[in-house]
This record gives sequence, C-alpha cells and structure tokens, in this order.
Amino acid sequence: MKVAGGGYVPLLLASIVYGVMLIWHRGSTAVARALNERVIPISEFMGSIESRKIPRVPGTAIFLTRTLSDTPPVVVWHVKHNRALHEHLFVLRVVTESIPRIKESERLATTEVAPNFWRATAHYGFMERPDIPNLLKQAREQGCPLVFDDITYYVGHGTIIHRGDGKGLAEWEEALFAAMERNAVHVSDFFSLPRDSVVEIGRQVAI
Repeated sequence: MKVAGGGYVPLLLASIVYGVMLIWHRGSTAVARALNERVIPISEFMGSIESRKIPRVPGTAIFLTRTLSDTPPVVVWHVKHNRALHEHLFVLRVVTESIPRIKESERLATTEVAPNFWRATAHYGFMERPDIPNLLKQAREQGCPLVFDDITYYVGHGTIIHRGDGKGLAEWEEALFAAMERNAVHVSDFFSLPRDSVVEIGRQVAI
C-alpha cells in the first residue's frame, strides 16, 4: 500500500542512482580491460628504445595509468608522438578501496622494474582525496630518486568509442558511460596535480 501511495518514488530514485553507479563501474572496468590488452612487456619496450636510439632527456616523467603491469599505453604513445623519453620514469596506478581510509603505512608500494623505471600502486579509501605531489614524497622515502623541481605529469585523455567486435558493452551502455566520462571531474583536479606541469595525451578507447 505504501508503494502505491508514493513509496515508488524513493524506490525509483534509488534504482536510477544504482543504475548510474553500475554503468560507471562496468565502463571503468571495460576501459581498464581494453588498456591492459595493449600493454608491452617492459624489457621489450626498453629494448626498442635502445635499438631505435630514442633520445633520453633530463627530468622525471610521472605517468598515471590503469594498467596492472608492464608498459602502459600512455608511455608508448608519449614516445610515439614526442620521439623522446625522460631519464627517470615513474608509472603510478591509483586504486580506490571499498573502505573509508587507508593507513599511511599501507598507502604506497613501489618497485623498480628496470633501471630508472619505477612502477607504483597507491591505495586510497573512498572518503579520501588523492594528492599525487604529496604521495611522491612518500615514494622518495621508499628509495625512489625523484627530482621534484623537474617533474612532468602525463595523463591519457580518453575518447570512448563503441567496440565493434561484439566483446564490449552494449551501445547504450557505452553511450551513457561516455557521457558520464565527459562530465567527470578533470583528472588534474581529482589527483591535485599542478596544471602547469600536466601533459594530456589524446587517445581512443574502444569498449
């Protein structure tokens, strides 16, 4: 009786909110899966840098990525378009956990996967706001030799398109996620990056 008398309104609103959250989760998962399909082993990537005689320029490049391992596509695209690579590379993946807050001692894990090539995973609770410049100070305490006055941040600016091989999301799901992605908080603001040190690399991601 309460549903028929108006109780359907909060149920309808809750369904819409849940649907939006579900589409965002499915879309984010599809993007991460698509990017992980394109990764190149680090040994192969660094070997190609040496064989092609790609210049190594001074400074540190911080690459934000969703990939789990190996060389992220954003690094490959950077070399493809700029035909150069920084001497020090730091690839960072940020994970939002399903708990409010993460202990500082469990915040960051770093690994040197090749000479002057570091991969790191940062964990944040869903109530926390990532602050990447501050996080890098913790990375330096763990032995990563970052030079803070010469850092450039590289982020991928993705244009979501429909995947035509039948393995992606339905077209209506892809369209809704693409609309939400366009209206999401800018990555520089979300990660508290200094805007004058950020380089965006455009890309198309088929989901």
